[in-house]
Amino acid sequence: MRGLAGKRVVVTGGTSGIGAATSRRFLEEGARVVSIALAGEDPVDGLTAALEADVADPVEVAEAFQAIDELLGGIDVLVANAGISTRHPFLEIAPDEWRRVLAVNLDGTFHSAQEAARRMVSADADGGAILITASTNGLVGHPLYADYNASKAAVIALARTMALELAPRVRVNCVCPGYVLTPMQEAEYTPEMLRATDAKIPLGRHARPEEVAALFAFLASDDGAYLTGAVIPVDGGETAGGLASRSSIS
Repeated sequence: MRGLAGKRVVVTGGTSGIGAATSRRFLEEGARVVSIALAGEDPVDGLTAALEADVADPVEVAEAFQAIDELLGGIDVLVANAGISTRHPFLEIAPDEWRRVLAVNLDGTFHSAQEAARRMVSADADGGAILITASTNGLVGHPLYADYNASKAAVIALARTMALELAPRVRVNCVCPGYVLTPMQEAEYTPEMLRATDAKIPLGRHARPEEVAALFAFLASDDGAYLTGAVIPVDGGETAGGLASRSSIS
């Protein structure tokens, strides 16, 4: 992609699944990459640094970005990717489970994006790009993920508002993956459930994390310079016919 070499990139949740693939893609493009993730996760080879922080904690996020100031001298691209999900019926969601999913997925995106945006709009900065991992679950109803769905719908509204307020210096876009074969997905679905899901997707398979990472690279590049406020599904056609809302997986 044009214009990514030398860019200073921060990826939250950058050590597994989509985040790890995104970190690797930006490294391949010649960017300098810092990952922010929970303690105990193995970093991707080649990172400038792998910082440990819980994105739900604003103090930890602020401290991580202060470290990034020292490591990178600024930030050009944020990929706010950190997220969690728990598969359970709406009537069985406990208040602490609800709060934790919203805290990581929504609050964590807010904390990270605000820290990045403040740096991108400062007088000595050249702007930047903030890219957010949302989900097709934020676009359509999906059973057994009420807390996750709510968090991702909120993230989409947040991104659109940021795109308006931060233009023209900062571009803000949402990527909405559908089913992606990540460790988190494999932990929640049995092999039989994965096969049943694949049968409902027009392209007949889960996405690979690298395919989502490629879109992040495009959106951050000079080739994506006229995109802001976009909400882009990467779902193999899943939502084209409302498949998620008609899912019979249980």
